[in-house]
Amino acid sequence: MRLTGKTAIVTGGGSGFGEGIAKTYAREGANVVINDLNGAAAERVASEIALTGGKAIAVAGDVTRSDDWQSLREAALEDFGSVQIVVNNAGTTHRNKPVLDVTEAEFDRVYAVNVKSIYWSVQAFVPYFRQQGGGVFINIASTAGVRPRPGLVWYNGSKGAVIIASKALAAELGPDRIRVSCVNPVMGETGLLSEFMGMEDTPENRKRFLAGIPLGRLSVPQDIANACLFLASDEAEFITGVCLEVDGGRCV
Repeated sequence: MRLTGKTAIVTGGGSGFGEGIAKTYAREGANVVINDLNGAAAERVASEIALTGGKAIAVAGDVTRSDDWQSLREAALEDFGSVQIVVNNAGTTHRNKPVLDVTEAEFDRVYAVNVKSIYWSVQAFVPYFRQQGGGVFINIASTAGVRPRPGLVWYNGSKGAVIIASKALAAELGPDRIRVSCVNPVMGETGLLSEFMGMEDTPENRKRFLAGIPLGRLSVPQDIANACLFLASDEAEFITGVCLEVDGGRCV
């Protein structure tokens, strides 16, 4: 198994991409700390991992808050003794709509969840990783940060910030043997799909979006989990600062 002996924190692990990442990591031998704002969802995923023989704990918390990151780190160390991997998966969006219709509250929430959360993860874990002699951050960005869609201006901008920040962190933290990479999913079959589309998720409406994806389908959690598995594994020990599109060719 590719992650035996490692402990990974996965934010937004109670559903969607995060759930897929958490369960894949557990199957590959990792201890998994599942963080989610929805504590019941995190508990469900942790219980399902335990039922299949894996090791996981659930820690409810808000990734936009420093204190919650400190609590998350302490819980991980208390249960598993060490942490090697942090996956910043938690994210949100404003609904697809004209830029002038996005409220200040929506803007602030998108940047707090998508960008400030990574700031707090760095504050919480870089000193620890330096003491441990290294570690891995994997940030879930989006193809929206590479090929932005109309109607999602501030979401696009937040994911562009994640991509650039990941590259800058990789350059700065490389001498500490801290690797930082990101994964850029194309629109996926998650709870946010109708928000990204700005309309009801129907077969007819999906066709408009599938037309821009050469491989002809949306992403699914396992697609993203497979990429995160590779980047977290020792097979990727000389890879940092990359942004891996998992997009069926959307960004070609």
